Amino acid sequence: CIKFSVSSIYFPQGRTVMVKGAPKPDLVTRDYTIQLSKRIHKMQFKRRAPRAVKEIRKFAQTAMGTSDVRISSELNKEVWKRGIKNVPTRVRVRLSRKRNEDEDADEKLYTLVDILIVESFKGLQTENYVEA
Repeated sequence: CIKFSVSSIYFPQGRTVMVKGAPKPDLVTRDYTIQLSKRIHKMQFKRRAPRAVKEIRKFAQTAMGTSDVRISSELNKEVWKRGIKNVPTRVRVRLSRKRNEDEDADEKLYTLVDILIVESFKGLQTENYVEA
């Protein structure tokens, strides 16, 4: 079984074509809104905040494709701010895929998850930033 990465290539006419095997940018930053309420629905009260942190980690793994996910302390404090059972309904996060500085690390990339404080979640979409 051979795995190909699928990336999009932009042409001057405005068309986008998906090409197998095209290189994906390594260092990418994206802003997402994670709806925590549907991920911890019907969860026991004493397991809600720990499960929310695990679900944020799982979301970041699938969105950025790295198994090494690091959650910032500000995001952790925001999830735990109202206690173990009153987790926020939604959180706006910035996922940044970065290079691992440690040479003997298993993976060369890791994902850093930061909190973005917003007044309202209405009309927000995923924002992409490509770093050099």
